[in-house]
Amino acid sequence: MAAWSERLAGVRGVLLDISGVLLDGGKDGGVPIPGSVEALARLKRSQLKVRFCTNESQVSRKDLVGLLRHMGFDISEGEVTSPAPAACLVLKERGLRPHLLVSDGVRSEFHRIDTSKPNCVVIADAGESFSYQNVNKAFQVLMELENPVLISLGKGRYYKQTSGLMLDVGAYMKALEYACGIEAQVVGKPAPEFFQSALREMGLEAHEAIMIGDDIVGDVGGAQSCGMRAVQVRTGKFRPSDEHHPEVKADGRDSPCLSYPTSHLGARGWAGSLQSRHVTTGIQQPAHRVLLTQRTGVPCPVCAGATKG
Repeated sequence: MAAWSERLAGVRGVLLDISGVLLDGGKDGGVPIPGSVEALARLKRSQLKVRFCTNESQVSRKDLVGLLRHMGFDISEGEVTSPAPAACLVLKERGLRPHLLVSDGVRSEFHRIDTSKPNCVVIADAGESFSYQNVNKAFQVLMELENPVLISLGKGRYYKQTSGLMLDVGAYMKALEYACGIEAQVVGKPAPEFFQSALREMGLEAHEAIMIGDDIVGDVGGAQSCGMRAVQVRTGKFRPSDEHHPEVKADGRDSPCLSYPTSHLGARGWAGSLQSRHVTTGIQQPAHRVLLTQRTGVPCPVCAGATKG
C-alpha cells in the first residue's frame, strides 16, 4: 500500500462536512467543535480550494450559512453544496411536483417548485415533523401513484446534536421504501453525483480533492466511490466501530502519527496537516493543542518526508 504522503500527492482541494466536523447542532443552533473556527481559517489561508458538502436538510442553506457566520466561521452561501437546491434541480428537470415531508426551516428552498397535484414525495430530515400522521400521508401519496417516486435528501442513519444522537432521514426513508416496495433516489451524500457536483463547482477532478467528514458511510464511503480520498474525524457521530467497518476504510489509517497513544489531533490538526500534505485522521484533541514534533518528541516520518506544493 502506498504511503499516505504519496496518496496525498496532487491534492488541490478539500471538501468539508459541516455537522460533526465544524459544529454539533442543537435547539439553539448548536456549538462549534473546539478548534474548528481556527482550523477553517487556517485552511482558507492555504493554497487549497475549500468547499462545504453537507446533508443538512432541516434549515435552508441561507440560514445555515448565517448561523455558521454568527459562530465565526469564514463561509459563504456559494461555497456550500447541500441537498435541497440539488433536489430542486432534479424536480425541475423531470417535471415532478412533490409532496414535501420536510421541516418548516427548509421549506423556503422549494418556494419556486409547483407542489399542486403531487406526483412524487420529497423527504428530508423533518425533525419533529416526522409524526405518524405526516409520514403516513407521504405513504398514501406514494401508494396512489402508478409510478411512485421517492426522493430523499440524504440517507444518514443518525447524527449528533448537543443533546445526543438523533435519528436521521434514512430511517424514515427506509420505512417508506419498505411499505411501498420502492427504492428511493438519494440526492445528497453518499450519492456520487452529489460529490461530483461539488467537484465541478471547485473546478477539480476527484483525485485532486479530499473529503473530511464524521460519517464512515456517507462521507468517507460516498467520496471514495467517486474516486476521491476521504478521512474521518473522531468528532460528531463517529463511533469506535467505524474503524472496523466491513466495507469502508478511511484513508490515512496507515499514517504513523495515528500510533501515538497520547496524541489527540482535532480540528486545528487536520487543517495544519493538510497544509503540509499530511492528514492524520481519526483523532481528536482540545483546540489549544496541535500534534507537532516538538510536542511529542517523536518525529513523524510522513511530515518529515512531505513536500509543499
